[in-house]
Amino acid sequence: MTERGLRERKKADTRAALAAATVRLAVDRGWDHVTVEAIAAAADVSYRTFFNYFSSKEEALLQPGGPDQPRLSTRLRAVPLDVMPLAAVRTAVRAELVELEADPIGLLERLTVLMSTPSLLPRLVEMSATDERAFALAVAERTGTDADADLLPVLLAAVVSAALRVSLLRWQAQGGTTPLTELADEALDAVAAGLPAAS
Repeated sequence: MTERGLRERKKADTRAALAAATVRLAVDRGWDHVTVEAIAAAADVSYRTFFNYFSSKEEALLQPGGPDQPRLSTRLRAVPLDVMPLAAVRTAVRAELVELEADPIGLLERLTVLMSTPSLLPRLVEMSATDERAFALAVAERTGTDADADLLPVLLAAVVSAALRVSLLRWQAQGGTTPLTELADEALDAVAAGLPAAS
């Protein structure tokens, strides 16, 4: 491995240690009693080092891969253009969920903290709205539509966002026993079928 590769690996390991410490402390102490100082100490880095990776403890919890981690919109743009839009969306969703579920215990703990901490809701809603808008723009690029004027990109982004949210909540409620990708496929299939059980 090159020197650059080793530096990048070390940075990734430090970021992961900070994110893991954030969740662990939140579970042990409650979110309101978690400080950046405590997170840094638990990860065995300095207070200043924390801010090389995250802007706040909220970001360390909600975006453990850092602000530059791949987004659903990034994953959609990576799908070849000859793939049909809905199939491309499913491919992007699956890639996102596979990465999320790579650390199931950490994800379960993170979701548990989120569910039990109302003060995190505004930041979560803000991030979700930003991600949904970015995804709508990616859909618009792929389909040659306008994310501001046309229904498809905005509606598809909203539907996918809702399906992911519901899938994550169901996964957490089941204790992670069913693969997240399976729950998301079920949700997206129900939407694609027009929710026949509700008609």
